[in-house]
Amino acid sequence: MKRLTRVLALLLIFGTLPAVATDKAKALYKQGLDAEMRQDYVTAYNFYHQAYELKPTDITYRASFERVRFFASAAHVHNGQLLEKSGKLQEALTEFEQAIAIDPSSFIAQQEANKVRRALQQADHPGQPPPGEAAKSSLHKRMEEAAGPVELAPISNTPITLKLSEDTKTVYETIGKLAGINVLFDPDYTSRRVRVELNGVTLQEALEITALESKTFWRPVTPNTIFIAADTPAKRKELEQSVIRTFYLTNLSAPNELQDLVNILRTLLDTQRLQQFISQQAIVIRGTPDQIALAEKLIDDLDKSRPEVVVDVVIMQVQRNKLRDLGITPPTNASVALIDNTNTSTSTSGSNVGTGNGTVTTTSGSTAGVINLNTLAHLNATNFQVTVPPATATFLYNDSSTKILQQPQIRALDGQKASLKIGQRVPVATGSFQPGIGGVGINPLVNTQFNYIDVGVNIDVTPHVHGTDQVTLKLTMDISAVDSYQNIGGIQQPVIGQRKIEHEIRMREGEANIMGGILEETESRSINGIPGLASIPFFRYFFSTENKQRQDNELVFMLIPHIVRAQDVFDSNTRAIDVGTANAISLRRSIGAVDQAPPVQAPQGTAQAPATPQVDQSAAAAPAGSALLSFDPASLNVAAGSTFTVNVSLAGGQNVYSVPLQILYNPNLLQVVNVSNGPMLSQDGQAVALVHRDDSMAGILQLTASRPPGSSGISGDGQVFTLTFQAKAPGQATVSINRATLKNASMQNIPAGGSQAIITVH
Repeated sequence: MKRLTRVLALLLIFGTLPAVATDKAKALYKQGLDAEMRQDYVTAYNFYHQAYELKPTDITYRASFERVRFFASAAHVHNGQLLEKSGKLQEALTEFEQAIAIDPSSFIAQQEANKVRRALQQADHPGQPPPGEAAKSSLHKRMEEAAGPVELAPISNTPITLKLSEDTKTVYETIGKLAGINVLFDPDYTSRRVRVELNGVTLQEALEITALESKTFWRPVTPNTIFIAADTPAKRKELEQSVIRTFYLTNLSAPNELQDLVNILRTLLDTQRLQQFISQQAIVIRGTPDQIALAEKLIDDLDKSRPEVVVDVVIMQVQRNKLRDLGITPPTNASVALIDNTNTSTSTSGSNVGTGNGTVTTTSGSTAGVINLNTLAHLNATNFQVTVPPATATFLYNDSSTKILQQPQIRALDGQKASLKIGQRVPVATGSFQPGIGGVGINPLVNTQFNYIDVGVNIDVTPHVHGTDQVTLKLTMDISAVDSYQNIGGIQQPVIGQRKIEHEIRMREGEANIMGGILEETESRSINGIPGLASIPFFRYFFSTENKQRQDNELVFMLIPHIVRAQDVFDSNTRAIDVGTANAISLRRSIGAVDQAPPVQAPQGTAQAPATPQVDQSAAAAPAGSALLSFDPASLNVAAGSTFTVNVSLAGGQNVYSVPLQILYNPNLLQVVNVSNGPMLSQDGQAVALVHRDDSMAGILQLTASRPPGSSGISGDGQVFTLTFQAKAPGQATVSINRATLKNASMQNIPAGGSQAIITVH
């Protein structure tokens, strides 16, 4: 008995578990619905996903969490972008990673996460190339470092000071001896006398200056050997190195896009040794190492995926009809009919052989509206029939409400039109046709054709993405329906009602915009009854019926764009580089600060060695990170509509020549009114140039204060800028310094720390 009891208990427990899981899943699903109605998509996604985990076989739960997956991921991306703008990169990276975890197909989340990771790595390891942009080959490295001469070998960049007025061969050989490299000359090269004066230049700069002066060019032969020749097109073609490389494109797919890229490369690289291979989306290029490196940069700049936009189109229609029909309708007419009420009987008797005798009697009755002439003289009340219709009492009240919500979603590439059609295709007759002839069944159509018209919701949208947070939408929306049919030439042709909007608007990502609203109100009243009696107050309801009808129809169109793939542009894609002259492409590598060392003396009798140029030691002696930019005051309470000032002060500055800053603020709460200089950079009486640019839509203020050219830097503490804001709306706003890198008199960077101020608007 005990064993049976235990078995029954276990069966009861296992039997109730599915019911408990079902109830919990329903509760989670309802909580998800509530969160979705509040547009809290992250919470809604979590509830829907938990409900699906409990009941994976229920398609309702799966459809719900799949539906809000995109919106939940977009919410994390939006929060991450706000944190990124305020300088909180680590918190922004966490938001982007959560967006990727929810929707791994979100390109915008992956792009933003990669961008923040590069920024964090650059902040932790200054000077180290970001991930994904490190050199993949010697040519790629050449392109990444494209701003100076070709690196010969790990030769010391000792400054060269030289004064010569000699033959060009002697000048080259002297520079080679000073730098410890071998110099070879083309057998066809003809030397000529030039004057060269070099003061504290590097080896590469000395070679470039001499080549420019003597109209020659050089190229490395070995890590410590260069070859010199006359700078002519024939010699360059004969002696310059030639490299061939194939580039595979991953984003440009249309033939016209590939052809446009080929034309750009041919024009800018000044080469015809270039061929496209359309089937593999590839370009093969032959040229000098510098040309190939520049081609790689241009392809990397232009072969990028197009931005993509998902547009939520919300169509909301509310219809409400009210009908009241009240009253008593008495008889309003009577009909009188004349009848013949006489009856005639006729009897016939006789004999029939084989059947016997019999009698037949025939009786005829009255017919309404028909009498004979004999009856006219004997008409009475029984000859008339009066028909009176019955009275009708009507008591009707009807109140109906209809809500229609259509929320289609369109995904489109930047600059490409996307179409969405939801509805039916209605045939419309075109051509020649005529009505039937004489009703004898002859086909009324004569050479008639039919066109089909799309009826329903028809949307055409062409987006254009601006940066990462704004979209221009060129949209045509057509909402149509068949209202009725009209007979034209024997053909029932549809009459189509249409509501159409053509719009071009620029919006922020995630911004909801009402394109157009249509409000229709129709009210009708009719009275049906006996004349005169139908106008008496109160009693009119006994002798008439009153019909009142009111119809309200409201239609609203709303757009919400979401950027799912932004333009993927890096600093390396936009920076300007030196590519040589119009006759020859030559990439130059940037050379860092010159190491301070004793000047190298030229051989006796061939050159003079003046003193090494003096370098301002104050900037070099400044400890990294000692400067600090801060707001004064750091917190402030202001009233909405008022103006206030915040000072930007510098502490621990050493040899500060220029102060470029990027300041972020909340444009919804604050507005920049004025920017002025502080007294620090002009404390010695020098005029300070102030340049600023305010992006009031994004809340980004670019500032640069610079001392005049030729002046030295300023050291110490003081006020650099004075910012004047106007409080627009109540709330708490943060004003933060996003980029704080100062410049000394040699235009070298001085690391500095930033801070933020809290503005409370009430």
